[in-house]
Parts: sequence; structure tokens; C-alpha cells
Amino acid sequence: MAALANVVAIAILALATGAGAVSKPAVAGRTTMTKSPPVIYIFGDSMSDVGNNNYLLLSLAKCNYPWYGIDYKTGYPTGRFTNGRTIGDIMAAKFGAPPPVPFLSLYMTDDEVLGGVNFASGGAGLLNETGIYFVQYLSFDNQISSFEQIKNAMIAKIGKKAAEETVNGAIFQIGLGSNDYVNNFLRPFMADGIVYTHDEFIGLLMETMDRQLTRLYDLGARHIWFSGLAPLGCIPSQRVLSDDGECLDDVNAYALQFNAAAKDLLQELNAKLPGARMSLSDCYSIVMELIDRPQKYGFKTSHTSCCDVDTTVGGLCLPTATLCDDRRDFVFWDAYHTSDAANQIIADRLFAEMVGSGAVVPGNATSPPRVVSAPTPTPTHVAPPRKP
Repeated sequence: MAALANVVAIAILALATGAGAVSKPAVAGRTTMTKSPPVIYIFGDSMSDVGNNNYLLLSLAKCNYPWYGIDYKTGYPTGRFTNGRTIGDIMAAKFGAPPPVPFLSLYMTDDEVLGGVNFASGGAGLLNETGIYFVQYLSFDNQISSFEQIKNAMIAKIGKKAAEETVNGAIFQIGLGSNDYVNNFLRPFMADGIVYTHDEFIGLLMETMDRQLTRLYDLGARHIWFSGLAPLGCIPSQRVLSDDGECLDDVNAYALQFNAAAKDLLQELNAKLPGARMSLSDCYSIVMELIDRPQKYGFKTSHTSCCDVDTTVGGLCLPTATLCDDRRDFVFWDAYHTSDAANQIIADRLFAEMVGSGAVVPGNATSPPRVVSAPTPTPTHVAPPRKP
């Protein structure tokens, strides 16, 4: 469940229409838009889940009990694996949009299918076998199939042309990969860590991502922000496995290798898929700075969790847990997930990164920020096909 990288989650926002509104055509390489909030689609794991797993009767990856949600606007558990908001919630607010609703809360006849949707599911990974011991969850492949259902429902409501334009203009936020390590490759009872060397495992992850992102592209996705892995070796559940309580350098090295391979893959996909704009968010550097220099951002503790459950089976803040005196002092809420205060800093940095890259143009008092679309490129070369 912890996919910290997914820290993410992080940012996928969309230029697009609000419920039913249609974007204007691109001019001179930029996409203009109505003043409606952007459409946001979020795919991910427990870092991004806003309640989907609560609808899965048999799922063991749930947090629908106190103290989760204690700092959310309702004060009650919502299915978010933190004390307050997810990074996706905060990023949506920056774009003037409400938090995308959980997919499993919707009927396909609801008008909400025209707006942002969150498909994230605690325990999910890129690989279908990741998270299998949580019994029920939505893997990335399942989440893509769920998005396909949403698109078909949109077509039924507003027609194929308008639905296609909305999806083409939306931004897809994807935060996955952490569980493929924390709850798969690094687990001694999971086969992948035995069958594959790490280089082979990276190859498997990239081939799987290639297929999955191409499938999303075929369904109309164009603007994709993929959250790179955070320093997984520094999350509390991993630190307790070290002899001295420090970060696990080998696990951090795995995360960096994953991020480098993912960046290369996204560049390959941009080269061979017309109109694709896929980017990697540098979550590793952002989260590592919070861990190394917590005082700079107003935190006091970055090595352990607020509810002191680092060594507890599951690593979640159960109702019997003792909470820290001030939750704003801690970078980590539980043994896996960042706190609401940390999520705010991460979202601020991610938004600044998007604006600084030129991918996002900030809005003003009457207009939300917009995503800049490049003209459809003419590839100078075609990337060779990956091995099946």
C-alpha cells in the first residue's frame, strides 16, 4: 500500500472542459480553454486512493477508521491513507477543480462521469501480481479498464467527438511503482524477487508500463504526468529494516534506476506517438529534501511516523495508536504515507515544476491555470519496438 512515490502523485491536470464543455482548438501550438476547471484523471495506489478500496468488500488495504481523515475537512475517514488531503486533492485545488471522485462511487449514468475521476487503489502496482495478498484492489490494468468504462459513458452522454476532445485535453496523473518494490520485489515470500535480478525486474516493469501507457494513449490520453519513485529506502517501514535506523541505500538505488528507465521510456513514447506529452515528475528529489532538511519546511521529524507504527504489522495508524502532539511536525503520517502537511509542500513543488517547465500557464482570478499543448510533432525517428 504505500506507494510513496507515487507521491504522488502528483500532478496530472488537465486542460479540458468541465462537465460537458468543449475546449477550443489549439492555436499556434497552445491549447486555449474555457474558464471551466480542468478535467483530472488520477491513477495510482494508496498515496492517491480517495476511497475506492472502501467499495471492495474483501480488500485488506483499507484505512476506514480513526485516525485517518482527522485533518480532512470532514474530520472523518474517507479512504485516504493520510491524516488529511492527498497530493492529488491539493493539485486539483490549484487548478480550480474539486478532488476527482472515486471511480467505484459512480454509476455510469451519473453526470459526474463527465468530470474528473480518481481510479487509484491502495495496494496497486504496475504489475498485476503486486498487492495480491490484499485480496481485492484495482491494479493499473484494472484502472485503465475502469477509465475505458468512463469514456464509454461519456460517449453515451455527449457523443464521441466531444468525449474524445475532453479526454485529449485532460491530464492523466499516474503514481505507481512503489508497491512493485515495497509489496513485491522486496518481499521474501513474493516470487518476483526470487525469479528476477533487479535489472530483469526493471525490464519487466518498463515493458509493462510501455503496454499500459500505449493503451491509455489509444484511449485518448495525451497529457500524462508520471510520478517518479520517491526515496523508498527512507520511508519509516524500510528504515526499521536497517541496522542503524538510517535509509536503505540499496533500495534508494533501485528507485533511482527505476526513475531513469521510466524517463527514457516516456521519451520513447513521445517520439513514436503523435501528440503525446508524457513527463516524469521528480518526486525523488522533492521528498529527499523533506527528509534531509525537514526544518527548512517547518517540520521537526522526518525519520519516523506521527503515530509511531514503524514496526507494527501493516504500519498503519490503527485506533489504538498514539498520535504525535503536532501532526504538522512530521513528514510521515504512518510507516508508508506522507502527512497532509508534507503533501502540501510536495504539491507546491510539483506545481512550481510544471509552471517552470512551461507545461502549465498560471491562471488569474477569472481563469484557472491551463496546460500548454505542443503541436503534433513529426518524429525524426521511430523508436524500435520493445520485446513482446
